[in-house]
Amino acid sequence: QVQLQESGPGLVKPSQTLSLTCTVSGGSITTTYYTWSWIRQPPGKGLEWVADIAYDGSTYYSPSLKSRTSISRDTPKNQFSLQLGSVTPEDAAVYYCARGMPGGGYGYWGQGTQVTVSS
Repeated sequence: QVQLQESGPGLVKPSQTLSLTCTVSGGSITTTYYTWSWIRQPPGKGLEWVADIAYDGSTYYSPSLKSRTSISRDTPKNQFSLQLGSVTPEDAAVYYCARGMPGGGYGYWGQGTQVTVSS
Protein backbone atom coordinates (compact mmCIF):
# COMPACT_ATOMS: atom_id res chain seq x y z
CA GLN A 1 0.00 0.00 0.00
CA VAL A 2 1.24 3.43 -0.92
CA GLN A 3 1.89 5.81 1.94
CA LEU A 4 2.78 9.49 1.77
CA GLN A 5 4.20 11.59 4.58
CA GLU A 6 4.65 15.34 4.50
CA SER A 7 7.45 17.03 6.40
CA GLY A 8 8.63 20.57 6.80
CA PRO A 9 8.47 23.55 9.12
CA GLY A 10 5.11 24.40 10.57
CA LEU A 11 5.90 28.09 10.84
CA VAL A 12 7.24 30.34 8.10
CA LYS A 13 7.80 34.08 8.26
CA PRO A 14 6.19 36.38 5.70
CA SER A 15 8.27 36.89 2.55
CA GLN A 16 10.26 33.72 3.20
CA THR A 17 10.14 30.47 1.25
CA LEU A 18 8.07 27.53 2.38
CA SER A 19 9.72 24.17 1.76
CA LEU A 20 7.90 20.88 2.16
CA THR A 21 8.89 17.32 1.34
CA CYS A 22 6.70 14.31 0.72
CA THR A 23 8.25 10.91 1.36
CA VAL A 24 6.58 8.07 -0.50
CA SER A 25 6.68 4.42 0.50
CA GLY A 26 5.07 1.36 -1.00
CA GLY A 27 5.41 2.66 -4.55
CA SER A 28 7.84 4.47 -6.79
CA ILE A 29 7.33 8.07 -7.85
CA THR A 30 8.56 7.05 -11.30
CA THR A 31 5.82 4.46 -11.85
CA THR A 32 3.93 5.08 -15.09
CA TYR A 33 1.50 7.02 -15.27
CA TYR A 34 0.98 8.51 -11.85
CA THR A 35 1.35 12.11 -10.88
CA TRP A 36 2.38 13.40 -7.49
CA SER A 37 0.63 16.45 -6.20
CA TRP A 38 0.67 19.17 -3.61
CA ILE A 39 -2.74 20.37 -2.52
CA ARG A 40 -3.58 22.82 0.22
CA GLN A 41 -6.59 23.80 2.28
CA PRO A 42 -6.63 27.22 3.88
CA PRO A 43 -8.68 27.54 7.06
CA GLY A 44 -12.37 27.64 6.30
CA LYS A 45 -11.85 27.11 2.58
CA GLY A 46 -11.85 24.26 0.11
CA LEU A 47 -9.01 22.28 -1.34
CA GLU A 48 -6.69 24.11 -3.72
CA TRP A 49 -4.38 22.30 -6.11
CA VAL A 50 -0.86 23.74 -6.03
CA ALA A 51 1.41 21.69 -8.28
CA ASP A 52 2.09 18.29 -9.84
CA ILE A 53 5.16 16.39 -10.82
CA ALA A 54 4.55 13.46 -13.10
CA TYR A 55 6.20 10.05 -13.21
CA ASP A 56 8.48 11.32 -16.00
CA GLY A 57 9.47 14.50 -14.16
CA SER A 58 7.13 16.83 -16.01
CA THR A 59 5.84 19.64 -13.82
CA TYR A 60 2.54 21.49 -13.71
CA TYR A 61 1.56 24.49 -11.64
CA SER A 62 -1.53 26.32 -10.56
CA PRO A 63 -1.64 29.48 -12.68
CA SER A 64 -2.31 31.61 -9.63
CA LEU A 65 0.77 30.31 -7.82
CA LYS A 66 3.10 29.49 -10.68
CA SER A 67 5.33 32.53 -10.33
CA ARG A 68 6.20 31.57 -6.75
CA THR A 69 6.16 27.78 -6.87
CA SER A 70 8.65 25.06 -7.66
CA ILE A 71 8.07 21.31 -7.45
CA SER A 72 10.95 18.87 -7.68
CA ARG A 73 11.80 15.28 -6.88
CA ASP A 74 14.58 13.10 -5.52
CA THR A 75 14.07 9.74 -7.14
CA PRO A 76 16.69 7.80 -5.13
CA LYS A 77 14.96 8.94 -1.94
CA ASN A 78 11.49 8.51 -3.48
CA GLN A 79 10.57 12.02 -2.39
CA PHE A 80 9.09 15.06 -4.01
CA SER A 81 9.21 18.57 -2.69
CA LEU A 82 7.44 21.90 -2.87
CA GLN A 83 8.91 25.34 -2.56
CA LEU A 84 6.61 28.34 -2.33
CA GLY A 85 8.33 31.70 -2.24
CA SER A 86 7.36 35.09 -0.90
CA VAL A 87 4.73 33.64 1.39
CA THR A 88 2.02 35.75 2.94
CA PRO A 89 -0.56 34.91 5.62
CA GLU A 90 -2.86 33.88 2.74
CA ASP A 91 -0.55 30.91 2.14
CA ALA A 92 -1.30 29.49 5.56
CA ALA A 93 -3.02 26.17 5.11
CA VAL A 94 -2.88 22.46 5.65
CA TYR A 95 -0.64 21.18 2.88
CA TYR A 96 -1.23 17.69 1.56
CA CYS A 97 0.73 15.53 -0.81
CA ALA A 98 -1.18 13.01 -2.86
CA ARG A 99 -0.86 10.53 -5.69
CA GLY A 100 -2.88 11.40 -8.73
CA MET A 101 -4.59 8.66 -10.72
CA PRO A 102 -4.18 8.39 -14.50
CA GLY A 103 -7.91 8.87 -14.99
CA GLY A 104 -8.21 11.71 -12.53
CA GLY A 105 -8.69 11.99 -8.81
CA TYR A 106 -6.35 11.02 -6.05
CA GLY A 107 -5.80 7.52 -4.78
CA TYR A 108 -3.60 8.19 -1.80
CA TRP A 109 -3.08 11.17 0.45
CA GLY A 110 -0.68 12.13 3.16
CA GLN A 111 -2.08 13.13 6.52
CA GLY A 112 -1.37 16.79 5.86
CA THR A 113 0.88 19.30 7.56
CA GLN A 114 -0.23 22.60 9.00
CA VAL A 115 1.72 25.63 7.83
CA THR A 116 1.35 28.96 9.58
CA VAL A 117 2.73 32.19 8.13
CA SER A 118 3.56 34.64 10.85
CA SER A 119 6.38 36.85 12.03
